[in-house]
Amino acid sequence: MPKLTPISQKKFVAKLTRLGFASPFQEGRHPYMIRGSVVLTVPNPHDGDISVDLLIRLLRQAGISRQEWLGRK
Repeated sequence: MPKLTPISQKKFVAKLTRLGFASPFQEGRHPYMIRGSVVLTVPNPHDGDISVDLLIRLLRQAGISRQEWLGRK
C-alpha cells in the first residue's frame, strides 16, 4: 500500500472538496469543512505542510479511509 506523504493546506482542502466536504468556512481562528454531520477543523501549518501524523488524525476524524484518500477502492 502506498504511504501517505505530507501535504500542503491548499491541496488538503482541494482533496477534501473532491471527497464531498463543503468549502472551508471561517469563524474564529481556523477554517472548517463540513460533510453531513462531520465538522473538520482545517489546520494552518505556518511552517510548511501538514505532517503525516496530523494527516492520519484528520482522516480518522473525517471518517475517510486510507484507500479513499489515496483514490483506491
